[in-house]
Amino acid sequence: MSVLIVESSSDLGVLWKGHLERQRAEVTLVQSQEAAIIALTDDDYDIIVLDLVIDDGSALAVSDFASYRRPNARVIFVTDTSFFSDGSIFAHSPNACAFVQSGTPPEDLAAMVEHYAGHH
Repeated sequence: MSVLIVESSSDLGVLWKGHLERQRAEVTLVQSQEAAIIALTDDDYDIIVLDLVIDDGSALAVSDFASYRRPNARVIFVTDTSFFSDGSIFAHSPNACAFVQSGTPPEDLAAMVEHYAGHH
């Protein structure tokens, strides 16, 4: 299972990465739109964990690029805001498979990643 995490908070990204690596996932952690685009250009991913509000760039631009470049990669959006809390993210991002709060326990997020990575 190959996972791309796009998360501006290095503490949170490292926490998620550690949980996923313990499940034997290959994880790439980046913090910006530009780094995510480079990663998606260079490698294939089963799933992308994407913070809806990244400090450097646009999460929706990353999702759009992924849907074009890596159409089989599913996206789990995470956020600590109320943006798209009505579920409309699924209308904006065809590759979205889940939308969760940043405070979701890392083991729960890891279980979701494992579930959705196996269901294309």
